Amino acid sequence: MREFPTVTDLIGHTPVVRFPHVQPAGGARLLAKLEYMNPGGSIKDRIAGPMVDAAERDGLLKPGGTIVEPTSGNTGVGLAMVAAQRGYRCVFVMPDKMSREKIALLRAFGAEVVVCPTNVEPDDPASYYSVSNRLSEEIPGAWKPDQYSNQANPKAHYAQTGPEIYEQLGDDLHVLVCGVGTGGTVTGLTRYLRERLPSLEVVGADPEGSIYHSPEIRPYLIEGVGEDFWPTTFDPETVDRWITVSDRDAFLAARRLAREEGVLVGGSAGMALHAAIQVCRETPPEKNVLVILPDGGRPYLSKVFDDAWMIQHGFLERVGEAPSIAQVLRAKTADATEVPAFVAVGSNQRVSEAIALLQQYGISQLPVVRRANGDAAHVLDLGDLVGAIHERDLLDHVFRDHDALNVEVSTLMAPPLSVVRCADAVDAVYGDLQERPAVVVADGVVPVGVLTRSDLLDYLARAR
Repeated sequence: MREFPTVTDLIGHTPVVRFPHVQPAGGARLLAKLEYMNPGGSIKDRIAGPMVDAAERDGLLKPGGTIVEPTSGNTGVGLAMVAAQRGYRCVFVMPDKMSREKIALLRAFGAEVVVCPTNVEPDDPASYYSVSNRLSEEIPGAWKPDQYSNQANPKAHYAQTGPEIYEQLGDDLHVLVCGVGTGGTVTGLTRYLRERLPSLEVVGADPEGSIYHSPEIRPYLIEGVGEDFWPTTFDPETVDRWITVSDRDAFLAARRLAREEGVLVGGSAGMALHAAIQVCRETPPEKNVLVILPDGGRPYLSKVFDDAWMIQHGFLERVGEAPSIAQVLRAKTADATEVPAFVAVGSNQRVSEAIALLQQYGISQLPVVRRANGDAAHVLDLGDLVGAIHERDLLDHVFRDHDALNVEVSTLMAPPLSVVRCADAVDAVYGDLQERPAVVVADGVVPVGVLTRSDLLDYLARAR
């Protein structure tokens, strides 16, 4: 019988390609190693097996054990593939800036995902580093690979990725451009390649706000690269110089590559590409510049490749002037003369009364206030908003228990709707409506209306 590989046997041996349309005129030749062609979709596939192998060999991970790891997603996918084949449970801890596709992808492999806030210090109990430490201590049989300190990380690139590149380019490699996250890739690659190419120049690409080359550490949107601390898997001596890249430049470079070369990559690859193009312009045309493109673009379709998300974050210009939220609200109320601008239900009213209001005005959610909407003696302000009632939630409660019709609204209400201001452009409300069905519109501190996804969609459709 013929022998065939398993999926993890396919890791590595990714191609090097040229980009004729993105290639800077008169500069060095731009080449790229396409790491998204690994079976898990990223360069992190390369370190998963070696880290697990070492843990098994050292008795740190035993049959039936659990892998707990803080990850931006890609390392998790690599570990999840290995875990699926070897029968391990996986719990991954991710910062909340990661795309929803990445979270869904990890769950598709059967992993459990815990999401933590991004904008906290690494030693904060809520950080994804701290949470992963706690879980690895609490879960019986847990092992934390810790790609930030696990020396199997750079060793994997020394043993595999470096030799691949030398086999593909040999002495014709002059400059290497690489994004730096854990630092394992650039450290392992450079150590191997410099043994054979002592004059190799290595350029590190770093997001604005990362510790490696920014004067000020602050949040950024590029995923999987840069850090707010120094990992021990990174040898700073391997990088000759740094190029700092903004979120905007990284994302626009990724979009350009898709549209001009037909290559779909993620934001960190866009960052590395932007830096590599700059290096090519500064390097003689007889030289070769190789950029490592760490992952593909499919996990970022809801972000980097979504025009609305890019406009919302100021990375793309809107065609035409953006309408204000007040304009959208006026258009809604002009069409619905029988519906008050702001309809709410009192927290002490019965659920049956809330349902009657939903049916009367043909709406699917209501803000909940301290007093009933008909209390003319009191002018509502934002401080009176204590919750919200949603048609879907009411259906669930009443279907399960008909007596729920007679309880007070306060017992079934959800948290209050988000608040947006009349003077804001619709860009300000778009993000909220991605996550929630409706928002409250305020004029100063006075709530003056409610906008839903349907309201905004209807306005935009008619404004064309």
